[in-house]
Amino acid sequence: MNSAPHRNSPGVRPLTDADVPTAVDTLARAFADYPYTRHVIAADGHAERIRRFQELCLTRIGRVYGRVWVADKGRAVAVWSVPGQDPSPAFAELGPVLGELSGDRAAASEAADATLAPYRPEEPGWFLETVATAPEVQGRGLGAAVLAPGVEEAERAGYPVFLETSSEANVRFYERLGFTVTAEVPLPDGGPRTWCMRRDPRPTGSGTSA
Repeated sequence: MNSAPHRNSPGVRPLTDADVPTAVDTLARAFADYPYTRHVIAADGHAERIRRFQELCLTRIGRVYGRVWVADKGRAVAVWSVPGQDPSPAFAELGPVLGELSGDRAAASEAADATLAPYRPEEPGWFLETVATAPEVQGRGLGAAVLAPGVEEAERAGYPVFLETSSEANVRFYERLGFTVTAEVPLPDGGPRTWCMRRDPRPTGSGTSA
């Protein structure tokens, strides 16, 4: 599992128990008005619903079945799912809770998921479940830094990396990190446009070794 700090990065290291409250707060604030979650999670008590959703993603999915890195003690956080780890049991157990969090947006959530499903990869790879930087530290490079360990581990293992985003500004950010758009999908029921992206590992022997 994760043990060593990521070299040459500003305080990037694997998540610890002490980081969880700050990391959850970072995710909750970052997604408070995100187009996709606005569409699929009920408006009443929205902020608390988002907080609970992100907490489950972090603690029940990322920490158990994937990888989680933080920077600045949790004010930047990246949560990944990884090949060879099947989170299906956790999703099955959490299904009723996630349905409650969607509330009256449950049908929209199911429709959005079904619309995106054909564009999701069938091959093994790393998938970015969620990532955020606290608003007060944005613009300092922490977002790119906290993503780097996952991207680099996937690269070393020869896996592609996948993500989805409903922010056009995010598309430009990820393109600078080597991702390309594979699909641009308008979601039904007035949902936001969502971009599917991937980053392929470089061919063996390209570039130079560190």
